[in-house]
Amino acid sequence: MKQKTDVQQGTLALMVLKTLDVLGPLHGYGVARRIEQISGDLLSVNQGTLYPVLLRLEQEGSVASEWGPSENNRRARFYRLTPAGRKALQEEKRDWEQTAAIVARFFDVKAGELS
Repeated sequence: MKQKTDVQQGTLALMVLKTLDVLGPLHGYGVARRIEQISGDLLSVNQGTLYPVLLRLEQEGSVASEWGPSENNRRARFYRLTPAGRKALQEEKRDWEQTAAIVARFFDVKAGELS
């Protein structure tokens, strides 16, 4: 069985934005569980990492939040993507794809190749 990997904050912000884009408003615990689920339980998202990211995204205007009842009728803060967050998601996605393509080029280079 493979050990879970912690998610880096920059990457986690992108995953949070995408999760809220697809699923709509969610509380922090729901966001964390969904990210872990999508990763096939290979990623671990803990509160000490997630909540600073949610706070930063809210301060930037990418997400907005409000209090509401959770599934088990507890008070929870629900986060939703804002129009600015949708725009940020597209920019982050484009940057991530470009970075991944650059890294892939390095993996594709064979010894002795110059191109």
